[in-house]
Amino acid sequence: MTVLEVIQRSAEFLAKKEVDSPRLQIELMLAQVLRVPRLNLYLDFERQLTGAELESVRELVRRRGHREPLQHILGSASFCGLEIRVNRQVLVPRPETELLAERAWNFLSTINSQPSTALDFGTGSGCLAVALAVKFPSVRVHAVDVSPEAIGVARANAEAHRVTGRIQFCLGDGFAAVPADARFDAIVANPPYIPTAEIDLLAPEVRNYDPRLALDGGADGLDFFRRLAAEGAGYLRPAGRMLMECGAGQAEQIGRILVQHNWIVESIEADYSRRPRVVVARAERA
Repeated sequence: MTVLEVIQRSAEFLAKKEVDSPRLQIELMLAQVLRVPRLNLYLDFERQLTGAELESVRELVRRRGHREPLQHILGSASFCGLEIRVNRQVLVPRPETELLAERAWNFLSTINSQPSTALDFGTGSGCLAVALAVKFPSVRVHAVDVSPEAIGVARANAEAHRVTGRIQFCLGDGFAAVPADARFDAIVANPPYIPTAEIDLLAPEVRNYDPRLALDGGADGLDFFRRLAAEGAGYLRPAGRMLMECGAGQAEQIGRILVQHNWIVESIEADYSRRPRVVVARAERA
């Protein structure tokens, strides 16, 4: 079979499996098997695949047809222009979370004290911690997660992008894993925020492959925001900010929770779909 035939037949198969953007997905998988940039496929449509190459492509297409995330199949996801290693132990980084990263490093750029400091609350793959360290070379980051497997993935991503010297990984449950005397210019959090009953309604790529620990935000999805509101102020420097990603329809409720714990909601920012996505708050000081 030629490159073009593989693309066409595989795209048809994936479309029947209700996979989004089926042609793009097979092109990315085929490019990985052939070890060429995706756009090079268009320059070599008539290339014949070897038997081994064809078998490799078929296996990847089969996995994608079972709705295994493309990022798991390829072994990485793009985040803020960085390749981030992912597997079933960590949440696949979403494009919406890039907004949180950008808002955080823009805020950190305004800090006069250097080096600036940040806490990545629930680091998962480490995408936020690594992006902050890469994009803002003077920052020092504490990256916390309750999952030792996630910490392992995050550490590997930090090593791949050569920022391990500026990220301290902390294994444990939230603020309990942070040194008691630590204070940060920014607390950045993309916590679990899916209501428990809604997890089984998510797309198969999410409900069957993302770790439930990284999805389940409790009965109303807000459990971790309550923890952040109740405990976060004690870990912020006086001019610090807490920046949190939230789900659809949650921003106003989170704002009320914050106000109840003496926070001032500075802004609620929309994502690329114009949905309120990032809540920025500062602690009200006496």
